[in-house]
Amino acid sequence: QVQLQESGGGSVQPGGSMRLSCAASGFTNSDHCVAFFRQAPGKEREGVASLASRAITPWYTASVRGRFTISQDNAKNTVYLQMNSLKPEDTATYYCAAADNWEPCAIVARADQFPDWGQGTQITVSS
Repeated sequence: QVQLQESGGGSVQPGGSMRLSCAASGFTNSDHCVAFFRQAPGKEREGVASLASRAITPWYTASVRGRFTISQDNAKNTVYLQMNSLKPEDTATYYCAAADNWEPCAIVARADQFPDWGQGTQITVSS
């Protein structure tokens, strides 16, 4: 089982930036996938971005492409989600998720492909 510890989040004005961190431990496979999801009140959980440990192109949902960047620091076993030009519609609880295989990163991020989840952190974009 992969353990995930999220940090970051809070409140920001529209147009602002924020960075989420997801520290991961317990991977048994060198090829694995980490993703960020979000869930707004009354809405389904949606994939935001994913990144595989192997060298494949990160995936982003269309609404954040060009504004969000997912990256990793292998030395720290941490994945980051840099969020720029934030909009009120980005308001949600954000979750880090992991799979101990890389395949979930090859497709649109689906919650049912990720068995391990962080505790979630709230991001509110409001003036």
